[in-house]
Amino acid sequence: MIAQRPWHPVPIVDSDEPLLPLPAALLRLEPHPYVAVGAPYGPGQCPFQLRQGVVQRLLEAQAWLQQQQPTWRLAIVDGWRPLAVQRHMVTHAIAEQCRIQGVDPAVPSPRLAAIQAEVGRFWAPPSDDPTTPPPHSTGAAVDLTIATGSGAVLDMGGAIDAIGAVSEPDHYAQRALAAPQGPEALWHNRRHLLRASMASAGFCQHPNEWWHFSWGDQLWAWRGGHPQACYGRLDP
Repeated sequence: MIAQRPWHPVPIVDSDEPLLPLPAALLRLEPHPYVAVGAPYGPGQCPFQLRQGVVQRLLEAQAWLQQQQPTWRLAIVDGWRPLAVQRHMVTHAIAEQCRIQGVDPAVPSPRLAAIQAEVGRFWAPPSDDPTTPPPHSTGAAVDLTIATGSGAVLDMGGAIDAIGAVSEPDHYAQRALAAPQGPEALWHNRRHLLRASMASAGFCQHPNEWWHFSWGDQLWAWRGGHPQACYGRLDP
């Protein structure tokens, strides 16, 4: 049984736009983290691909960012994700949280159920139903951050894919107000700049993840009040 997301009822009318590799103007952060943990990418299944319209909007977002900070650029962590990779990474994330918390993932328990629920706030269920695709499987969602011109990734106050409240986009908002010269204010301002950059090109942000943005999928339609999504799942 797939846990329903609030955007799952949004209808999908796929535009049939192709996946395109990211152009050289967009920084790819490599080695890719999911490849490093054994995610089952097949031949030609490069994670640094997105729908054509999404790629164009990323370039627009980067141009806006560089109007504010000329030496900074977007740094792409992950793009299109095959369903098999989504399934692998959900299992991996649960196993990692079990390891950290000392829980046996093979034995049902309230603690295991709590871990699965918390992981589910950040990792979309690997649904086989074409009406409820994981956002990344559509080629419409991208995980990214900000880097300097030399490629050094900025500290955003929390790692990409971290499980917990630290990943929420406005996690540091109150502490930034209380201590505007502190590190929390710096992290909050950088997260805000990333969000503003992406919003300038029409992207919507995942409500639980400072690094996840999409254009054209169900989440984007739900958050933006659009009647339908224009990208559905892309199979290998």
